[in-house]
Amino acid sequence: MSDPTRVLVTGGSGFVAGHLIVRLLADGYLVRTTVRNIEREKAIQRTLVRAGADVDRLQVVAADLNSDDGWAAAAADCTFVQHVASPFPARQPANEDDIIVPAREGTLRVLRAAAAAGVRRVVITSSFAAVGYSPKPSGTPYDETDWTDTSGAVSPYVKSKTLAERAAWEFAAQPGRPELAVVNPVGVFGPLLDDNMSTSVRHRRPAAWQAAAAASRRIRGGRRPRRRRSVDAGDDQPACGRPALPRRGRPTGDVAADRHRAA
Repeated sequence: MSDPTRVLVTGGSGFVAGHLIVRLLADGYLVRTTVRNIEREKAIQRTLVRAGADVDRLQVVAADLNSDDGWAAAAADCTFVQHVASPFPARQPANEDDIIVPAREGTLRVLRAAAAAGVRRVVITSSFAAVGYSPKPSGTPYDETDWTDTSGAVSPYVKSKTLAERAAWEFAAQPGRPELAVVNPVGVFGPLLDDNMSTSVRHRRPAAWQAAAAASRRIRGGRRPRRRRSVDAGDDQPACGRPALPRRGRPTGDVAADRHRAA
């Protein structure tokens, strides 16, 4: 790549972000990633080096989803943003706003910073939780027109993913905003790059495989899926990285259509 393009990856100490950064660096991108605590910088670099990454083109900066501080500088000079960071608590909080507010407002902070910096495209890692956690008639598959009903009996985490993605599409539909693509995985599985047993990693156990399989059946309307709906982290690297390339048009304001076009 003769003129390297810079990509911002949020949540650089996370499982998905780590694999994504390795792939982006291997593909020749300049990568800037955010962490809440800049003291994690050296540990992240060591982890990525062990994974075979050349960290000379990596920059680690501090930015927190709960604060405006640092986001303008993080997005500066970036062409693409991969927003991966989102709260994943070990247990559901007593006050649902403890997870909903940082998820929704954090996503909007990233989007506002991206828009102000002239970023071309933002890719958000959302979740099937935002799509398929409300009942549908038996045999009816889920698609990009579906949203989880947050007024129903859903957990704060599910509600946070749904409200954050809705807010993102509403933001992107306004004039002068970056292109938006959203990835809604059921589950992402793969090798750990370090010994960081984050909450999301600890939840990747046999029970999680069973939940992913059940969700896969819901996506296909109860039929056996022709393709995996749970994703290996290694296989998912192109899916995480390549949607950042400007292959689609601007949001139309029709969220269902835009979700389909971004898929």
